[in-house]
Parts: sequence; C-alpha cells; structure tokens
Amino acid sequence: MRARAATVTAGVVLATALTTGAALAEDAGTPERPARMPAFVGQGLLQVFNTLDARTRLEVEDIGGGHRGVLWPFNWKVCRQSPAPGAPLAARTRVSVGVVKKTENCPPGAARS
Repeated sequence: MRARAATVTAGVVLATALTTGAALAEDAGTPERPARMPAFVGQGLLQVFNTLDARTRLEVEDIGGGHRGVLWPFNWKVCRQSPAPGAPLAARTRVSVGVVKKTENCPPGAARS
C-alpha cells in the first residue's frame, strides 16, 4: 500500500499553529523565499514551513509505513526531499518531503533528494 500524501501550503499549517496558541520561532512573519532549495533532510518539518514561502506548493508524505496524516509539524522530521538541495526555487515551485515521526528512524534508502 502506498502512503497517502497531503498537499498543503506553509500558510495553512502556520495559521493552524497560531490559532492553537503554539509558540513558533521568534519571527512568526512570512519568511522571504530562499533563491535555492535548502537541505532539509534530518531537520524537523517545522523548519520546512518556517523556511519556505507561503506560496510554495508543499507535498508532505508519511514514509514511515503507518499511513498517518501529517497534521502537527512539530512531531515530524524530514527523511527525503525534492527538489534536491541547491536547486533553484521559483515562486510556485512544488516541493515534496517524506517524513517520519521524530522518535522514528528514517526508512533505509529514504535519504535521497
């Protein structure tokens, strides 16, 4: 069975976190979009949302085999990403990340771009 993926925008998740009273990074404003794709593998999922512009199309997929919905980014870490680190980012670039819970190990061979 294939893990289901969810397409979200950074703005939706950050808005949800703000309305639940979660403490985010010091600057809750919209960060400027980086010119190149950062390296997210090994980072927390929240780092992805804090780094990418809210207009970025982001696909988040649980690759841990549990077929879980990724609703709370604080609990997840990135195991793979696309595009690769260093690739140019346009305003509407589609970014895909494979994640697992922070307490889990990344699946073998998952750390690919």
